[in-house]
Amino acid sequence: MKSVDYIVTWMSKTVQVSGFPSSTTAGAVQLFLESHTGAETVEALKIRGPRAGGARRYAVVQFTTTRAAEQIISLANRRLWYDSSYLKARPMDRDIIPQPRSFLHTMGSVTLHFGCQTSKEKFSVVWRENNVSVNFGLRMRKLHFFLSHDQVEYKLDLLFENIWQIELYCPRGQTVKYLLIQLYGAPRIYEREAPSSFNVFEDPVLNYFRDVPDEQWVRTTDFTPSCCIGHSSSLCLELPNHVQLPNFKEYFFYYKDNEGTFVLESGRTFSRNPDLVPIVGPSPGVNLLVQQGCLAGSMLDDTFYRLVDPNRMPVNCIEYALEKLYHLKECCYEPSKWFYEQYQKYLTSSKPPRSPVLSLDAGLVYVRRVQITPCKVFFSGPEVNVSNRVLRQYSEDIDNFLRVSFVDEELEKIHSTDVSPRTSSRNEPRRTAIYNRILSTLQNGIVIGDKKFEFLAFSSSQLRENSCWMFASRFGLTAADIRGWMGNFNQIRNVAKYAARLGQSFGSSTETLSVSRHEIENIPDIEVLRGGTTYLFSDGIGKISDEFARRVAIKCGCRGFTPSAFQIRYAGYKGVVAVDPTSSKKLSLRKSMFKYESENTKLDVLAHSKYQPCFLNRQLITLLSTLGVPDRNFEKKQREAVDQLDAILTDPLRAQEALELMSPGENTNILKEMLLCGYQPDSEPFLSMMLQTFRALKLLELRTKTRIFIPNGRSMMGCLDETRTLEYGQVFVQFSGSGYRHLYDSSVMFSDRGQGQSYLIKGSVVVAKNPCLHPGDVRILEAVDVPALHHMVDCVVFPQKGPRPHPNECSGSDLDGDIYFVCWDPELIPPRQISPMDYTPEPTLQLDRDVTIEEVEEYFTNYIVNDSLGIIANAHTAFADKESLKAMSAPCIELARKFSIAVDFPKTGVPAEIPSHLRVKVYPDFMEKPDKASYESRNVIGKLFREVKDIAPHTNSIRSFTSDGGEALL
Repeated sequence: MKSVDYIVTWMSKTVQVSGFPSSTTAGAVQLFLESHTGAETVEALKIRGPRAGGARRYAVVQFTTTRAAEQIISLANRRLWYDSSYLKARPMDRDIIPQPRSFLHTMGSVTLHFGCQTSKEKFSVVWRENNVSVNFGLRMRKLHFFLSHDQVEYKLDLLFENIWQIELYCPRGQTVKYLLIQLYGAPRIYEREAPSSFNVFEDPVLNYFRDVPDEQWVRTTDFTPSCCIGHSSSLCLELPNHVQLPNFKEYFFYYKDNEGTFVLESGRTFSRNPDLVPIVGPSPGVNLLVQQGCLAGSMLDDTFYRLVDPNRMPVNCIEYALEKLYHLKECCYEPSKWFYEQYQKYLTSSKPPRSPVLSLDAGLVYVRRVQITPCKVFFSGPEVNVSNRVLRQYSEDIDNFLRVSFVDEELEKIHSTDVSPRTSSRNEPRRTAIYNRILSTLQNGIVIGDKKFEFLAFSSSQLRENSCWMFASRFGLTAADIRGWMGNFNQIRNVAKYAARLGQSFGSSTETLSVSRHEIENIPDIEVLRGGTTYLFSDGIGKISDEFARRVAIKCGCRGFTPSAFQIRYAGYKGVVAVDPTSSKKLSLRKSMFKYESENTKLDVLAHSKYQPCFLNRQLITLLSTLGVPDRNFEKKQREAVDQLDAILTDPLRAQEALELMSPGENTNILKEMLLCGYQPDSEPFLSMMLQTFRALKLLELRTKTRIFIPNGRSMMGCLDETRTLEYGQVFVQFSGSGYRHLYDSSVMFSDRGQGQSYLIKGSVVVAKNPCLHPGDVRILEAVDVPALHHMVDCVVFPQKGPRPHPNECSGSDLDGDIYFVCWDPELIPPRQISPMDYTPEPTLQLDRDVTIEEVEEYFTNYIVNDSLGIIANAHTAFADKESLKAMSAPCIELARKFSIAVDFPKTGVPAEIPSHLRVKVYPDFMEKPDKASYESRNVIGKLFREVKDIAPHTNSIRSFTSDGGEALL
């Protein structure tokens, strides 16, 4: 398949030089070529051949400059000899290393100290290493430390985001200076793998690299004795006075020079847990202060622990003091003295301090959280969480529940390549020390004080976030007891499905009403056999009576309306129940909704139908473009979205409209109320700041995700036509009014159903389900008016007729709560559609015995290894942009199939293997991969990206705001 032409933004510096004798080594070729081009001008080279029937080898050589490459070609054109061998050279169109590293500044022979400050003038060293090389990356985005320890080479990468403050100490009269870097988190640690002589791509005799290639650096955990790096809140570089340093002031706001005294002293580690550091004691609040640098762990003695012991001091005093110290944002070097002074104030005050913990509304709970990185443990909370079935049942034991997440050092998601490197000639799967750390934590639990938290379970959303629940057993209640209460799972013999069923009880939900067994009925599924495949039209959906739905709606806090559909958990059932005015039973459930045996009779609601805005994204735009929607239509929609965002800064009516349409719900209520009260967006400081942040976030989404708001569309919960009126190819679409009817076109009909205005759609609509990679995932259907379905609002109702369910055609979806993209904008409806992909799942492995909890723990860790959804989606985006057939190209169709397997992995346990020919070598500019080879995209997403590139903020420019809760607010 031919690819479209594209211009690569880097000039190839690589040539093929052929004619070398068969015994030639990479080192010999490097020295020979550099004798002509100059020292250190060869970036990388690979000796290959001889070709079949030949006696000569050839070398693929990448130079550091195009001048050196041209010089060798020029010499070969005249006459270039290697001993008695005549060499030929020709340019190559692809470099060995697409983006060789370049650095702002480099230093060698530095002494690196890890530890923490114990006073303004003293640094307590817990570990040191001499002869360390330091490279400062461009724009100081990353600092690289190279060192050797116990005959192993290590690289430490410290990202800009993990640097809190830099201070340069130049004590008078000393020959050395100290660069003190205070940290938010630890550096990423890599160890160098010894290249294998069994693999031609790794054999050092046949390969040369000026710098160690990334493939030879493998992620690992803290290699120092007693996990010293994990204990440290700072690192200190000791270097001679004459060594030049980059201009830190240009890159770091929190940089300062200091000519005062600075002393290094020998320190000690302090964690009470040998592997998970720096856990210092039973109080999560104290652990939080240590990790935030507010307390120096080595300064915490028995006197301090007595001062934070709730058996000795009032709990409200302890909590108030911990909260105050946290907000000081400075390290307390005399903690015992400080806490004693605070208590004296509290105990002698006429108004004793109140606990900072607030009482919560029904359905909300405080949950402690732990984030485990490859080197550290971070405590947070208590955080407010929506409750779930298990937490409600064991509310008296809420302090014994712990939510645990496995994250990278910057507290972001760990990637699959961090736990299992891809590049290897070995047949056996490779697992890094990070993999072992995660698995051992699940198997051994976490000890905090006198409590040992053990693995409990995880929901499907937690699994995607690499998160799980743990529980500290007490007399009479263990983690196994809780799993036994949840239901009987013994009949499930597939590990992935067993884990998924365990997790059903942990989905955030609202408890509503009890429903006894005689108040429900079982109704048959609607299925059809086509070509050996059984399709379930009713997969995951049942019914709820009109009267009972009203009562459930009140419990869910719905004011003035009753949702048409609820996503529920009841006993061992999961799925959606849609309102049926003819139902006499409270609930009508189908076999496809039944997952396991349970005696629980409470109806829990996870979500319900409501107004949800509609946005395009890169996947949808790619598919719609492939199917013939012109580029100009997408450009027009983006311009309209940007105009609307610009208007909110000055026009109160446009601001209120944008908040209602783009960000409905309680999060933006305070801003909407301020606008209704007459505050002006361009004059009230708080309102102006929040609206500017709202605009910045939406522009950032346009830049990084091409997320374009579409007024003539909705995100809707999928439901089934229980009346059997709709034919194949038809849908029923009705949505609740937002008060801005001028947005809708002539295909929209007003409908009055007694619960406020609603609107019916008639005509062509485009329906899809995110994520979507195959062009057949986009369905063009006909929206029709069915009077018997007028009670269904903010849902897309699918027929139960036809050769195959429309939900299954949309990315292999069903009706158990999936949300569909529904758009009736004529400018976005493609002129054609193609046949949907076959989404028959892979066969699953069934055990001949019961699943064990140890297998569930291993499955959790293996999920991280096989979590390839992001890799596949990114590859699909890149190939669709480069290939002339876009998403219809052979690589994209193959990636769509791989993606389907990866999506089903949490249910089947079958991983998606990505072959090398589907790995991206060069990226379009809109994917913003600065460390990869790239080109300027000429297709629609590239055009849209460049339209907003200069007006949208960079991620880091609003990171500090969003990390403090701005993103949650908006």
